[in-house]
Amino acid sequence: MVIDENILHSAGAEIRDYKPSESIFREGDTPNYYYQIISGEVKLNNYNEEGKEFIQNILSKGQSCGESILFIKKPYPMNAETLTECSVLRLHKSAFFALLNESPQLCLEVSSFLSQRLYYKFVMMQNISSQNPSTRIKGLMDYLKSLQDDESPYSFTIPLTRQQMASLTGLCVETAIRTIKNMEREKIVKIENRKILY
Repeated sequence: MVIDENILHSAGAEIRDYKPSESIFREGDTPNYYYQIISGEVKLNNYNEEGKEFIQNILSKGQSCGESILFIKKPYPMNAETLTECSVLRLHKSAFFALLNESPQLCLEVSSFLSQRLYYKFVMMQNISSQNPSTRIKGLMDYLKSLQDDESPYSFTIPLTRQQMASLTGLCVETAIRTIKNMEREKIVKIENRKILY
């Protein structure tokens, strides 16, 4: 959880409900709100000139989206689109900054969270620069697994579809599926009921 929901409510946050495939914000919009997901999944994405989608991140309950852009006077460089039905807390930028001014502890927690996001970006940039699909997919899995304490083999269920993993690593879905099957043969992952255990 980034910010306790009770704190957000007391600061004046409102709940917004979205259907699947709705926009929370679009590339080019001016950032005016802090958004935190109560339930559901949201993807941060861009589309290139040919209309091909590139997914930057997939966020779920307790995570926030687009918060780092609130700190600079720039438009959003990406879209936030819902993957499922979602409930999102929305707090106006001015109230968000008032919260941070009142609580040094909260300010530290938000800074720590932003650092975690930055770390993810660096890891993913490093992975995507590799020509090897296995390196890309394993890098994504390593990062996701690093967010939990249990490091033992097959202790982590990858919370993404093969299509999402392909989009996050810049691969076509067929390559992602073939690579995951190879990883299973090499005993890097186990597949049970279509779930990938890493």
